[in-house]
Amino acid sequence: MIQALQPSLRLLPGIALCIGIALAAHLLEAAERQAFRHPWLDTLVLAILLGAALRTGWEPGERWRPGLRFSAGPLLETAIVLLGASLDLRLVLAAGPALPLGIAAVVLLSLLASYGAGRILGLPHRMAVLVAAGNAICGNSAIAAVAPIIGAGAREVASAIAFTAVLGVGLVLGLPLLAPALGLSAQGYGMLAGMTVYAVPQVLAATAPFGSLSMQAGTLVKLLRVLMLGPLVLALSLLARRLRPPAPGEAAGRRPAGYMPWFIIGFLLLALLNALSLVPQAALAPLRLAAGLLTGIAMAALGLGVDLRALGRVGVRVTAAAAASLLVLIGLSLGAIRLLGLA
Repeated sequence: MIQALQPSLRLLPGIALCIGIALAAHLLEAAERQAFRHPWLDTLVLAILLGAALRTGWEPGERWRPGLRFSAGPLLETAIVLLGASLDLRLVLAAGPALPLGIAAVVLLSLLASYGAGRILGLPHRMAVLVAAGNAICGNSAIAAVAPIIGAGAREVASAIAFTAVLGVGLVLGLPLLAPALGLSAQGYGMLAGMTVYAVPQVLAATAPFGSLSMQAGTLVKLLRVLMLGPLVLALSLLARRLRPPAPGEAAGRRPAGYMPWFIIGFLLLALLNALSLVPQAALAPLRLAAGLLTGIAMAALGLGVDLRALGRVGVRVTAAAAASLLVLIGLSLGAIRLLGLA
């Protein structure tokens, strides 16, 4: 019995360490909320930064590594499945065809432009994909969902999240200052925030100064934008053979074209079940809570895999690519709002 439990017991130290870091990140976000009413850095970003800060001064030994690998692997994949409960495909029908199609066009063009900017600035292929996905859709969640599909390492994931988070905070602070010069109504400004700001809490923070109409418009557009994560992960999964090299010991060509990881299938299935009202309402909140908790633990594990001193050597290029991508996204979003007559 003890021998059968040994593999599981080996995971405990690393998982416990990640849980501690995730809990500290949650407490810091609560302190932000108490001080500023809205958190500028959410739990996921804080978990990455705390883990990376700890890793910079201390390298986890063999005792911790099995749990860290498990947290950054199966736990993260399970969290991605549970994220499907946060998506409601019925929002597309309720908003009418023009707005979702406009958002989809902005996301697609932003993905292509962001990826191109990253490659021009010398980012590796996988890093450019991560920055593009995080910028175009929903920041941390998109990066976390895309990373396993393309085989991105912990350093690449942490780099993309860290620098995207910094720019995201800057956008929340700066976008309201630009509003008078843009000549947008409260609703139009809310839509611009929903199309450009990365996280839902940050959308609320960016739109709060302009009233409830702006907040409602921003939240709706943001949720519609998050729906684009499903088609993105599906498309990347279908291209997985080209985006991700075979695993060690896996024969080239053995994996069939269109290979799709189990967690992406689970993500799409849960989103579909939710849209068909087949997921009990009482289960939605626990599923979303579990997704957030597991993602926070996984982000702590990813942070522990990154030495910030090494991260600094690639920071300029990543930051430049993320900044260029953000400017493109703002321009595309303004164009779509004016084209649709929503300004």
